Amino acid sequence: MHFVDAKGILTNNHGSCGMNIYRGCTHGCIYCDSRSTCYQFKHPFEDIEVKQNAPELLEKALRSKRSKCMIGTGSMSDPYMHCEADLHLMRKCLEVIKKYGFGVAVQTKSDRILMDIDLLAEINEASKCVVQMTLTTYDDDLCKILEPHVCNTKRRIEVLEEMNKRGIPTVVWLTPLLPYINDNEENIRPILEECARVGVKGILCFDMGVTLREGDREYLYEKMDQHFPGMKERYMKAFGNAYIIPSPRSEELMKMFKCFCKENGIMHDPDEIFRYMHEFPEKYTQMSLWDL
Repeated sequence: MHFVDAKGILTNNHGSCGMNIYRGCTHGCIYCDSRSTCYQFKHPFEDIEVKQNAPELLEKALRSKRSKCMIGTGSMSDPYMHCEADLHLMRKCLEVIKKYGFGVAVQTKSDRILMDIDLLAEINEASKCVVQMTLTTYDDDLCKILEPHVCNTKRRIEVLEEMNKRGIPTVVWLTPLLPYINDNEENIRPILEECARVGVKGILCFDMGVTLREGDREYLYEKMDQHFPGMKERYMKAFGNAYIIPSPRSEELMKMFKCFCKENGIMHDPDEIFRYMHEFPEKYTQMSLWDL
């Protein structure tokens, strides 16, 4: 872990804003796209870059914004990695978001988000908060291989349940699903059933499969050699260096996924879900316009 003073903290994204407090990750997920060389990391991926001035930068940015919007975080680096338990930078940023009346959409795999459930609930009561959890693997032993340094799927489902008890809407990312490993109904259906049980609002699944680029492909193959002998060769023969690695079962699994969501009243169209997450509540938008 090393500390830097960042020059900025917010990026614009379809009417909302994006924020990453950290760069890199310690969760160790073997399929992580953020390892890709296109993101131009100047340091080892597990040597977390900490934007130590993130709360101050965020306060300066939100203080000067003329209209309210959603602040998204977690798309590149999980805001609730191990170091957050000591640094509390995410909590400080949430306090700023609450102070200035903005909304927040948080994406994570970690139950450390429960440390801030009080603040998330307060933001949701005042404007809007959406908590997103990535779920890929229902079997605990397999989950420990694919996502070794973060809580398992069953614990994440408990987090979703706690959020929903507090009235905080939740979205699940059902991705990625690795061909020949966790791309099967025996894995996916229990996850969907738990999503329905705890009342998630939407499930994002673009397709059944995974994407691989230079950097994360090599890391995945290294881990496959450790845990799934012969799987690397199977991938290389079937997919070569393709970016999109589709599941051979994609058609049947996507049909099952969509039918399940329709039957249980769960949003599953990606465009609809992203619109929902980016949309700041109209009444607060109107109030902010009156306040100009």
